[in-house]
Amino acid sequence: MTVISRLIGQFPGELAALTAAFLWAASSVIYTFLGQTIPPLQLNFLKGIIAIAFLVLTLVWLGEAFLDFKVVPVTFLVISGVIGIGLGDTAYFFALNNLGARRTLLLETLAPPLGALLALIFLQEQLSVSSWCGILLTLLGVAWVISERIPVAVGNGQYAVVGIVWGVLAAIAQATGAVLSRYALVESTISPLWSTLLRLMGGTVIVFILLLLPFASVKPLQSKPNFWSFRLLGTIALTAFVSTYLGIWLQQTSLKFAPTGIAQTLLATSPLFVLPIAAVMGERISIRAFLGVLIAIAGIGLLFIQN
Repeated sequence: MTVISRLIGQFPGELAALTAAFLWAASSVIYTFLGQTIPPLQLNFLKGIIAIAFLVLTLVWLGEAFLDFKVVPVTFLVISGVIGIGLGDTAYFFALNNLGARRTLLLETLAPPLGALLALIFLQEQLSVSSWCGILLTLLGVAWVISERIPVAVGNGQYAVVGIVWGVLAAIAQATGAVLSRYALVESTISPLWSTLLRLMGGTVIVFILLLLPFASVKPLQSKPNFWSFRLLGTIALTAFVSTYLGIWLQQTSLKFAPTGIAQTLLATSPLFVLPIAAVMGERISIRAFLGVLIAIAGIGLLFIQN
């Protein structure tokens, strides 16, 4: 326990990011099944509302129901949620529909270096050469794992181009949201829990507005008599608790205590955690995927040693 406590005390942001990545990986398996029944925007809205309810209850329980309101950091956090969660997740969903999961995740590896670059420009947040090497090595391992089964031909070229555009926009939105969050958390006393609530509120409002647009009504929620079963509602609530409530809380904790580029890199390691989950479910893991994980782990180790 002493070693674990020492690691948590020395690397709170890095460990929070890795934990969030693991939770997102586990939740992605469930979201894959939920997405076959509930359209992405509506699922995004539902999980946002559920997570907001959990956050409000937690703040009341901890006696932190009142925020020390400061206009600039609060505004930055809300805008961060609008860009990163609302617009970024929406662009991510569109990229998934046009490119598929692996190609979209490959484009998502652009977010960490973009975040580090934006933090360098706007926050003067400098990383050492070794930290940059750790970031690039980690992302190389993740990209190698993700790209393993991508064939050369990508079907309809028009859809591929559209998907790439959405994927790049999603990466830019996530990087921008992370930098805005980092600034607000470092320049204020707002806790990661409150920042999570503010970000989610901003993102959920935008998703609600998007739901009112004509394109969102193309695939309405199913209305079968037994569709809204307790089992389905319980699955959505549990997944929202793990991925959105805990996941984004840990994400904000990582941005509070670790530089943007490092936090974003470790948060992007979800595909690595998917592999053991897939192995448990009976999928064969190739030598290439295993080597990609080793490369990424070497990069993660470098980040911990140098930071």
